[in-house]
Amino acid sequence: MHDPQHEQFRVRLARVERMHRDGHVSELAGTNGWTTPRLSLSVGIPLWRALGMIALAMLVLKAAILAQIGPQAYEHHLASASGASVVQQVATYVMQIDPITEWLAGAMRALIALFS
Repeated sequence: MHDPQHEQFRVRLARVERMHRDGHVSELAGTNGWTTPRLSLSVGIPLWRALGMIALAMLVLKAAILAQIGPQAYEHHLASASGASVVQQVATYVMQIDPITEWLAGAMRALIALFS
């Protein structure tokens, strides 16, 4: 026996499942039973957060190396590490001393001197 209400329910259920696959979530708006569709925005945020954490880790690593061996030895190591390949040139460019790294290395040296 064909039930039109059951058919309508199956069509609505298929639409909700399709929306869920596309990233929409439904949230109960109150006690009236209506749902409010909203698109989840957390898709792009973790990528930027991960890239920011990688950049921060590189900055701290550069500053720690600079604080440990000093600017002259650091520049000497960079000069010896620069080579003919593009990868070596990019790595040398990224590892150059910038003002933020220099300041952070100075702060690390002061902190180390404070505790030793």
